[in-house]
Amino acid sequence: MKQGPVIPSTDLICYHCGEPCSNENIIIHDKHFCCDGCLFVYNILSQNGMCTYYDLNKNPGLSQKITIRKDKFLFLEDASIQQSLISFKDAQQTHISFYLPQMHCSSCLWLLEQLHRLHEGIISCKVNFERKEADLIFNHDKISLREVAELLTGIGYEPYISYNDMGKKKKVVDRKKIFRLGVAGFCFANIMLMSFPEYLGIDDKEENLLIFFRYLNLFLSLPVFFYSAGEFYTSAWNALKQKFLNIDAPIVLAIWVTFARSLYEVLTATGSGYFDSMTGIVFFMLAGRVLQDRTHRQLNFDRDYTSYFPVAVTRINDDKNTTVTLPDIQLNDTLLIHHQELIPADGIITRGRALIDYSFVTGESLPVAKEMGEIVYAGGKQVGGNIEILVIKEVAQSYLTRLWNKDIFNSSDQTTSSFVHGLSRWFTWIVFVIACIAGLYWTIYDTGRSWNAITAVLIIACPCALLLSNTFTNGNILRRLAHNHFYLRHATVIEKMASIDTIVFDKTGTLTAGTDMEVVYDGKPLSTLLKQKIATLAAQSTHPLSKGIAVWAGTPLKAPFLAFEEKPGKGIEGMVDGDLITLGSGLFITGKPQQDDTSTVYIAVEGQLLGRFRFRNQYRQSVPMLLRRLQKHFKLAIVSGDNDGELSYFRKLLGPLAALHFHQQPEDKLNVVQHMQQDGHHVLMIGDGLNDSGALKQADGG
Repeated sequence: MKQGPVIPSTDLICYHCGEPCSNENIIIHDKHFCCDGCLFVYNILSQNGMCTYYDLNKNPGLSQKITIRKDKFLFLEDASIQQSLISFKDAQQTHISFYLPQMHCSSCLWLLEQLHRLHEGIISCKVNFERKEADLIFNHDKISLREVAELLTGIGYEPYISYNDMGKKKKVVDRKKIFRLGVAGFCFANIMLMSFPEYLGIDDKEENLLIFFRYLNLFLSLPVFFYSAGEFYTSAWNALKQKFLNIDAPIVLAIWVTFARSLYEVLTATGSGYFDSMTGIVFFMLAGRVLQDRTHRQLNFDRDYTSYFPVAVTRINDDKNTTVTLPDIQLNDTLLIHHQELIPADGIITRGRALIDYSFVTGESLPVAKEMGEIVYAGGKQVGGNIEILVIKEVAQSYLTRLWNKDIFNSSDQTTSSFVHGLSRWFTWIVFVIACIAGLYWTIYDTGRSWNAITAVLIIACPCALLLSNTFTNGNILRRLAHNHFYLRHATVIEKMASIDTIVFDKTGTLTAGTDMEVVYDGKPLSTLLKQKIATLAAQSTHPLSKGIAVWAGTPLKAPFLAFEEKPGKGIEGMVDGDLITLGSGLFITGKPQQDDTSTVYIAVEGQLLGRFRFRNQYRQSVPMLLRRLQKHFKLAIVSGDNDGELSYFRKLLGPLAALHFHQQPEDKLNVVQHMQQDGHHVLMIGDGLNDSGALKQADGG
């Protein structure tokens, strides 16, 4: 295939991913591509006659500008790792399930299910779009597990494989409740059908047929009474063992009384009973619970810190790189940490310069520079070049693991009782009292009616309407919220959220828009040429602040630079087109320490201070309006592990009464929530990092 000319781009977007093309773009068959990666994916699909992918949705792909290193999936060649990840293997086939977070549209679904057309070794690929999972069956004699992962990555769907997936078996769906529902539905429908003669009236000459229908209804009610209703019996019995009457207790009583009275009427030929009501109660309540369970099944709330750890890392032995799983990492091992890799264990840097992003652990928004000989902690992500570390603590003893397992994060006493179960404590006893009063009254005035009065109260007062409305309402709310990407762990959270009066926000990653930073320049005006020179110098550093300046300054100058030097913790300096430009801290440039805690980079040319760049977190666009609206109804607070450089921003936004806490450790965040609860507040905590986990657990909702 012949590649077209490279031409300047204006408003062109990539045919594959839809992102704007840069100053130069690649043209193939009159189609524009922003990078070689997107072109590569297009070529693969074109050569295999699979361009239908582009017909289903406009620009359906994801950007391929970030390349994946070739040895990223080398660990999948390890037999022990393979065994822990695959779900089935025989002489020819291997079955495995991959989580593919990039899956987002019908084009993705179509392409993944056509994966066998890209390689003959792929037998089938079935996609669960809601869970973003792909179940693959492949011939391991024709394609290896590593090659399967690389094939998916090559077309833009890199599998996310974490340490948490090791030995993790696919959840088996419990179908007992569905079987119970099916039996109840079958019996209920047929009892209703057999009861039509009773509903419509029947001649006396058909009395034998009427008796036959009554006994047939009795026979059909037995599976419902003994099998389908078993879940309610178990729930009520477990509650009684805990000396507690839950909402299932009066339901069980209603089922028993209804069945007993119906059985009595049929055997004594005094009536047809209420088999239709009894089976209907069981069927509709089971239907509500199955519906709610189906909503929960689509969500996963069982992740812990291991979900963010890699399956394996690279260990260096005698200058040879080998793959090792996390449990096999030992003290004094030397590990090679690549760009964007998570550090799995505490260690000392032995080679390279580290730039560690601890936002997941501490909430600090800016990466921390580390030199050889300094300690780095598990959970940090390396965002610079490759580094080597000497392990000083095993994974199980690392800072991150100890932080997750701290007792303080598991000490909160959370109640899961819901409104209906709380109501049932009084409801059940009230029903008993009314039934006894009715029975006593009719025993005195008409003994023949006392039994009817007692059973009528117990049947009519069955709280099935309350339970049904609660179950169906909560299930519908969960589905509607999930449809709008708002996921709740269980229905009781809905009731807790109704009582919330205080909302606590984490800052980094929650209110801020990822790693984006807003750059503001204060100082002498900079010419276009000087901005280009600044961009050229800043682009040489991997530090996020330098990258931010490079983006702010625009297109780099196409000119050689000399004597580039980066001084960790201080700044960078270089000769660009004849000008000596220095970017760095206030102490490095001016010789005076910075007075505030904001992120600031000073600039000097030929030793003359020109100004400074101030960095502010780029907040999500809707944050100011959202906070102002919430402020009218709730007490708001900010609890962040980051510095207080933006204290004035939040004070102005939220007012003088808002609680603003910065430099907060994980225990501090939990304590803040506890103190608010002790003051009588119902707290909702919103956060996204491991350092928020204790506060999230302690809060009434999180």
